Amino acid sequence: MTKILMVCLGNICRSPLAEGILQFKAETSKIQVDSAGMESYHVGELPDERSIQVAEENLVDITNQRARKFQLTDFDDYNIIYAMDKFVYKKIIEKAPSNEAKEKVKLILNEVFSDENLDVPDPYYDSIFAFRNVYKMLDEACDSILQNLK
Repeated sequence: MTKILMVCLGNICRSPLAEGILQFKAETSKIQVDSAGMESYHVGELPDERSIQVAEENLVDITNQRARKFQLTDFDDYNIIYAMDKFVYKKIIEKAPSNEAKEKVKLILNEVFSDENLDVPDPYYDSIFAFRNVYKMLDEACDSILQNLK
């Protein structure tokens, strides 16, 4: 089983969407998906209501998720760790206990745009349209992830 962790800053906007999309599209017997945030601002909270709305518009239910903070044990528990942007990527790499751990960390949009190191923009301070745009980006990235895992 491949275990994948999606990571953004607070674990209420981008990473819950990425977790929900990939879990929805994946064969659950082959892939386990979770998400986390680099900061503890929202630990225990539901995803942002706009993330929930955009997910529901696409038949994805993320209302069972609760925000949690990224932990060192995540390097042991997951095969692949996807950062939503370069800032989060850098923070994860700084925490990595080994080169082996660092090799697990990737920028999610590099799955679509190889080595371009593009960020999934944080929609938190923006409108529902920004959340829909983020959904589209993550939907495409999740399709590539699944294709590459086959």
